[in-house]
Amino acid sequence: MYEIENVLRDYAWGSTTAIAGLLGRTESGRPEAELWIGAHPDSPSVARRPDGSTVPLDQMISEDPEHFLGAEGVAGFGPRLPFLAKVLAAAQPLSLQVHPSIEQAREGFARENADGVAPDAAHRNYRDDNHKPEMVFALTPFEALCGFRPAAQTRSILLHLAAAFDAVEADQPRVLSELVEDLGDSNESAGLRKAFERLIAGGTEVAEATALVAGVLVSGASLEPYKSELSTVVSLNEKYPGDPGVLISLLLNRISLAPGEAVYLPAGNVHAYLHGMGVEVMASSDNVLRGGLTPKFIDVPELLRTIEFKSVQVPMLNPVVSELGQELYQPPFREFQLQRIELVPGASPVPLAQSGAAVVIVVEGSVYLDSPKGDLQLARGGSAFLAAADAPVNVHVAAGAEEAAVAFAVTTSMKA
Repeated sequence: MYEIENVLRDYAWGSTTAIAGLLGRTESGRPEAELWIGAHPDSPSVARRPDGSTVPLDQMISEDPEHFLGAEGVAGFGPRLPFLAKVLAAAQPLSLQVHPSIEQAREGFARENADGVAPDAAHRNYRDDNHKPEMVFALTPFEALCGFRPAAQTRSILLHLAAAFDAVEADQPRVLSELVEDLGDSNESAGLRKAFERLIAGGTEVAEATALVAGVLVSGASLEPYKSELSTVVSLNEKYPGDPGVLISLLLNRISLAPGEAVYLPAGNVHAYLHGMGVEVMASSDNVLRGGLTPKFIDVPELLRTIEFKSVQVPMLNPVVSELGQELYQPPFREFQLQRIELVPGASPVPLAQSGAAVVIVVEGSVYLDSPKGDLQLARGGSAFLAAADAPVNVHVAAGAEEAAVAFAVTTSMKA
């Protein structure tokens, strides 16, 4: 077992207080958006060896992949840690985005390499050859957009907007009536695609329509029964005035997660995190196709090839409690699962549901990790990398502790 230090990403949308507060650290004064916990080569955690020396986690794993990842892990995912965990803290909305399937990622990565696109080019879509399914577990109230809602529901919202224009005797923008027509297509997928393409094309007409809709909504128009969806339009337009993503948000499920709730996001799911802090887990990739709410590069043709144009129920992820008392969040992906561990003083230890390598981070109290190969104590904010060869591992409340401990562990899926 190796204690690790993790990398903070200071993207502008990050909170200046949330991650520091959660982990009991001193605030940096800068936005702290993501704490990366893993071996992704862009920002690998740094492991401390028994002799006190340090080494980037990806480099250490490469020295003996079967020891660190296990033979099955190497056979299934190659000589790399297949997942990446993050603590994410959004004070402002992230970009509207979608992730490719593994087939799309492999093809796109090879194509851009063949075309000579520099690895760090701003217009590059594929940073690696892996897909990026993900999940997020809410640590605070967490707001997001996630997947297309049924077209009929979005039509109802658009008709409500039309009535709001009528109420103030203002001409509604033509885009609204065109979207209503698009979404009335008997083929729902085709209708969603037409509506999305109309908005993502942007231009003056979409920008003006966005401004008019936001203006009517702030002028006193009734938001009920769509307060969450319509207030999101207003807030997004304040941050990104005229951006196509503002009205695209009306095509998507608007969700509010309570602390302790989780959702998963497969390939092709259009989504955006709006506000809140959570533990995010994903396949180890940085492939993102953006679709709005960002100044970054947007490749519309590639985006349209990546999106699945179908309505979805919000993919909530409920925990499974094993016979050993393990609280597990198991999305339908091979690369990862999340285990939440809560222990009160005097409680029996909880076995780590470890398949291959694992990472652990403590967010409350202190824990003691015990295995036949060694042991390690972690205080609040501490984290560790556990080699496959360390299993089995039990998690205890630290000796003499007077408060409950809460930790999260990530490993490959036990269902793989």
